[in-house]
Formats: sequence, C-alpha cells, structure tokens
Amino acid sequence: MRTFWNFNGGIKHVDAWEPNCWVQVTCPVDEDRDFLEKELGMPDYFLEDVADADERARYDMDEGWLMIIIRIPHLKSVNSRSPYTTIPLGIVIKGDKIITICNQESRMMLDFVNHQMRRAEGFTDAADLVFRLFLSASVWYLKYLKQVNGIIEKAKRDLDKEIDNKDLVNLSRLQDSLTYFGTSIRGNESLLSKLKFRLPVDELDAELIEDVNIEMNQARETTNIYISILDSTMDTYANIINNNMNKVMRLLTSLNMIIMFPTLITSMFGMNLVNGMETWWGGFPLAILMCVVSTGVSLLWFKRKNWL
Repeated sequence: MRTFWNFNGGIKHVDAWEPNCWVQVTCPVDEDRDFLEKELGMPDYFLEDVADADERARYDMDEGWLMIIIRIPHLKSVNSRSPYTTIPLGIVIKGDKIITICNQESRMMLDFVNHQMRRAEGFTDAADLVFRLFLSASVWYLKYLKQVNGIIEKAKRDLDKEIDNKDLVNLSRLQDSLTYFGTSIRGNESLLSKLKFRLPVDELDAELIEDVNIEMNQARETTNIYISILDSTMDTYANIINNNMNKVMRLLTSLNMIIMFPTLITSMFGMNLVNGMETWWGGFPLAILMCVVSTGVSLLWFKRKNWL
C-alpha cells in the first residue's frame, strides 16, 4: 500500500505522485514495487534490504540515491515470544523524490502522520523529515519502555505472592525485547552521527538533531537500567527457587531420618531371633514405647536445629 503526502505548509494527502511529495509505502506488494522501481527508478535491491528483519541501521549511496535504514520499535503481540521488537524502516531520497518503506504496519508511523497533521507545519526539506522520523522513533522507544516497566512491576508483584513459571517466562521474553531495543538504539545513534555530515543541515535541523540526541540518550540509558533491573530480578527469583528447593530437600531428608529410628527398632525385634521378649507380655508395648521415644527425641532435635 502506498500513500502520497504533500508536506508544503502542512501535510496533506494527494492522489498521485508529484515532485517534492512524500511517498509512504507500507507492506509493499508487487504493484508498489513496480511503481518504485520503474516509475521512480529506485534501486530494486534496497527493497530486499528493508524486507530483512535483521537489517542493521545504516545508509548507502548509489547513483544519487541516499538510502537509509533506521530501526524503529514495534509491538508484535503480548503473547508472542518477544512482544516488543524492532523493525527496519527504509528512507530513500533523490532530488524531489522522498520515499519511506516499511514491511509491517507500525503504530509509530501512524502516530507520526497524525502528529504532523496536527502540527500543520509540514517539513522544510527531506533532511527535516528524516530527523523527525528519528525523533519519533526515540519517543516511541520511551513509550514502549514504560510499558515494559509496567509489565516487570506487575510480574514482580505476582511473583511475591507465588512463584509461577508463567511470570518467569514473561520476564525472560522481556529480556529479549530489551536486548533488541538496546542494540537498535545504539545503531540509530551511530547512524545519526554520520547523517549529520551527509544531509544538508540548517540551524533548525541542528536544534532538531539536539532534541533527537537527548531522546536517544534517555532511551538508551532507560533500556540499560531496565536490563539491569530485569537481570537482578531474575537472579533474585532464581536464588529464591533454589532456596525453596533446598528447604524442601532438607525437610524430606529430616523426615526420612526421623522415620529411620522406629523402622530400625521394629526391624530388630521383628527378626526370627530368640531375645527373651517374644514370650513376655510387655515385649510389644516396650517396642512401641521405644519407637515413640526415638521419634519424639529425633523430632525435638531436628526442630532445635531448625531443620523442620
């Protein structure tokens, strides 16, 4: 699906491509690829690069085309293996052609368009559009990080009540998501530092770049903090699980040893040996008494050692 936006003095939807308009391509189909390659002349291999979910943040030049890939945050599904991840967003610029390509529906891009409509100022040039996309990506990283923090706090409250494998698995999934975030944010920062010298930057762009740097630094530091919190939380609950396991094993061992004493006594008196008690009326009560006393003494001793 492709959408055309005129961004002079505000962002407005137009029906067909015109010079100096923004072409937004989402989940491209064959018709979109033909339009980009044949009508606009964009290099075909770049579409394959953007389609690669693991493509790193970078830029490249080819026959006058400036091709940029940034990593933007994306929420797949709360129940997926890694609910929060990052996806590549392609930006292609040449003369009066400005194109963005994303192979998945992104809440960030929907919000970006709506926000620019509310601003009603449009973009001064292609560089302004690129840096505002960087800014929007940074803001959405922070939004998703707040959601991640809320999930961590909820899981910790649930685990304080009862340690459940489901909560531990959810925390493990968040570890993967935070790793993706941290890697992508660092890649975007490195890319931004290079693009400052590649794109024409005026005074307004310089201020915008400063805002982007601030947001990116905050997103990176917040990600690192949450990674540390999550690591310490997982280690803490792993130690709690091990401690609980040790308590159970100690209890079972203590009970086994307590049962061992009456079992030993009854085994000794149950043998087919002449000991003088087999004909005495008090032999059986004495054996029972010895079992009770040995059990009581061992119970008191184990309780004194805090093994029960």
